Amino acid sequence: MTTVPLWRQIQRENFTDWKKLLNFLELDLDQAEQVLNPRSKFPLNVPLRLVQKIAKGDWNDPVLRQFLPTLKELEPSPLFVLDPVADEQSRKTPKLLHKYHGRALLVCTSACAMHCRYCFRQHFDYETADKLFKDELEEIANEPSLSEILLSGGDPLSLSDAQLKHLLGELDQIPHLKRIRFHTRFPMGIPERIDDSFVSLLSSLKKQVIFVIHCNHPGEFDDEIFKRLKKIQHLGIPVLTQTVLLKGINDDVETLKKLFLLLIDNGIIPYYLHQLDRVQGSAHFEVSEEEGKQLMAALETLLPGYALPKYVREIAGQPKKTQIL
Repeated sequence: MTTVPLWRQIQRENFTDWKKLLNFLELDLDQAEQVLNPRSKFPLNVPLRLVQKIAKGDWNDPVLRQFLPTLKELEPSPLFVLDPVADEQSRKTPKLLHKYHGRALLVCTSACAMHCRYCFRQHFDYETADKLFKDELEEIANEPSLSEILLSGGDPLSLSDAQLKHLLGELDQIPHLKRIRFHTRFPMGIPERIDDSFVSLLSSLKKQVIFVIHCNHPGEFDDEIFKRLKKIQHLGIPVLTQTVLLKGINDDVETLKKLFLLLIDNGIIPYYLHQLDRVQGSAHFEVSEEEGKQLMAALETLLPGYALPKYVREIAGQPKKTQIL
């Protein structure tokens, strides 16, 4: 009999029913008609752990607003499109995107631990039939210019350890690859995913691993998350972060200062502060670049240099992230 990993059991506790979520948070169901978009094609999905950090009765809680489908998503905005970063144009195989010199991105899965409302891949046409990445591994092996593979999705930690063992083992055998980079939001909602089995898998790799977590607000963290991330850091794997600048969630100096210092105090390096990717349905989250530059200027006077991420945006068709100075 196969034992279901603890993290899979916890994942089943995710809130996917908005009525259950509102009841848990003691939010007025009558008011929901003026706020919610219950028929969104991008369904509600948020881990219990994060919901437990949301203030009861507060529609504007900064954690809640990242996951709640609202009527604002229906407001038309011509600058916000289905594929804002031109993923489709860079597809080499159904799961492999090659935009930048020396690096390619493997869309491992369509599954995520949570559905962030500003996700730039919420309209992505995922290929889900092939579980062995045959075409992708062949393309990577035949492209000697590649030195780094980014594992993204969805979320690569949504894969089982067996799937990851196969994929990572194959990548580990490709001579010209030097680095394997994870991009994940999974630990923020289900840190139990970083269990002994996963840590053992990482420790077996010969390639240098880089681990990038996505986090937007200090209220998302707790001691268990840092404890699990330490298991990765103890392997000599750098842990970095990406943060999306979001209106009404983290677009103030104190919130960003608190977040970046919290990370540094736990040995985690703030890597990127991202300008919002203009995906359809997310216009209400956008902070202007001018406001973003003002925030960065203020943070420069308050934080040591190593605690200050690069403020960047992705421009479709460009061969690199564009730093906003």
